[in-house]
Amino acid sequence: MRETTGNTSEKAVFQVRRKDLSFWQRTYIPEIVKGMVLTMRHFFRPKFTRQYPEERWNPPSSFRGRPVLVEEHGVERCVACGLCARVCPALAIEVQASETEHEKERYPVKFEINMLRCIFCGFCEEACPEEAIVMSDEYELVFEKVEDAIYGKDRLLMSTDRLKPRLEFLRQSR
Repeated sequence: MRETTGNTSEKAVFQVRRKDLSFWQRTYIPEIVKGMVLTMRHFFRPKFTRQYPEERWNPPSSFRGRPVLVEEHGVERCVACGLCARVCPALAIEVQASETEHEKERYPVKFEINMLRCIFCGFCEEACPEEAIVMSDEYELVFEKVEDAIYGKDRLLMSTDRLKPRLEFLRQSR
């Protein structure tokens, strides 16, 4: 339905008719019963339990574990552009750059990730132009002190051989 006035500015009024609900639909009883049936179906399925420390889980190559720096031929790939630190929503990454005489011109003097702040979103991995920071398959993070949760280059560097499945997955998905 549209109404117009004689003024130069027209106002449109639309009336929307909603379907009237039956008594049972207004009480939501059918929806509650559907939810209970679904719950009961899952309740009686066979259970699956992994005996964790003895039985290890091998994550797929698409799994996003803790972020690591890629080390290739004993040198990190990172050129300290700082894109990973800028894109990190949790502000968990800190990078300080310096000049070098090598081919890549810059390298990170300081590269730290606060694992307590990291939300494992993978934005740093997507933003990196050099494929220097990737999400590994490691999911066990244990800290005794808050200071232990700040990973420096010494704990972040990982060889390309160890990260080969993840790097291949990234190349296929891009």
